[in-house]
Formats: sequence, structure tokens, C-alpha cells
Amino acid sequence: MKIIAISGSPRENVGKRDAKELRYEGKVPAVLYGGKEQAHFAVVATDLKDAIYTPEANYLEIDINGTKTKAIIKELQFHPLTELLLHVDFLQLFDDKEIIMEIPIKLTGTSPGVKMGGKLVQKLRKLRVKSLPKDMPQTVEVSISKLEVGNLFRVRDLAKGAYAVTNTPEDTIVSVGMSRALKQAEQQGGKK
Repeated sequence: MKIIAISGSPRENVGKRDAKELRYEGKVPAVLYGGKEQAHFAVVATDLKDAIYTPEANYLEIDINGTKTKAIIKELQFHPLTELLLHVDFLQLFDDKEIIMEIPIKLTGTSPGVKMGGKLVQKLRKLRVKSLPKDMPQTVEVSISKLEVGNLFRVRDLAKGAYAVTNTPEDTIVSVGMSRALKQAEQQGGKK
């Protein structure tokens, strides 16, 4: 799993006025929990862009006054109108504690159904994966090389690994439907 380094500065005061001043300075109030005690700190908003605005799943290494902690982003709060980042919650990682993360799906292979003119429809882009931090995959690979027209690939069809997928087993990940051109060609062939 890719690790992004971020540095933060501890917050002396925790409250609305202090948070407002931090945002005015271009910083985001944050909290790190999951360990023995919570740590309240501030992060420069631009330092978070690589971690937030990416389709990939990442771990973060947060440096607060020389103390480095491995964590993941658990929750983000944005302003409803301006889309300004208001607050970030980080969850501290431990080697012996399982975590749940949203992991992107990577489609591999070429579908014979698509080659015939079918339409590939990806219903899910990410899966909820539960595992120990060392077993967490960067992506969940789904092979579409056996999907014919009318076939689908569900969560239950995934290969078992060192992690568990917590989505409903009946959820469809990807399917190959019939395109308009294929339907018309089939109808034309049926009339003769």
C-alpha cells in the first residue's frame, strides 16, 4: 500500500474560534484517534490534496512534532456550499487490529461479450474491504475475460484472499449488456 507523508502541528486550543482561525490561515483542524488518546492537530490544506483527491487507497504517515504515526483517513467534512475542507478524522493503524477501507476495483482482461458488441457496465467502483493493515490490497482485481453478453460478475464471485469484502455478496460489480446495435442485428437476423 502506498504511504503519503503529512506533517501536522499540535493544537493548543480546541474550539470553534480556534478552528476558524486555522482555516483562515489555510490549515485544516484534524483529530487522530484509535490509540491510547486522541491527538488534536492542524494540517496545511494543500498537503492533504494527494491523499484526498485520488481514486487510490493510501496509508498516511502523520508527523506531529517528530512523532510519526501510521493512519488512514476515516472521515472528511466539507462546507456544503464552498466545498472547503473543514475537518479531517484520522484512524491510527496497528499491526494487530483489523480496519475497513474503501478499495478501488481494477478490471483486467478483455471481455468476449464486449468484442461481440456488448456494453460493459461497471456498477461498483469501490469495495469495502476488512483486513489487517499488512494484508490490505491497493486494488481489488476483477477479471472480465470470461464475461459474455448477458453475464455478470458479483461480489460473491471474487477469489478469497487475506482480506474479507464486506459488501453484500449479491451486489453486481460488472456486467455485459446488450447494446442497441447488437439488439438490432439480432432482430434483423430473426426476421429472415
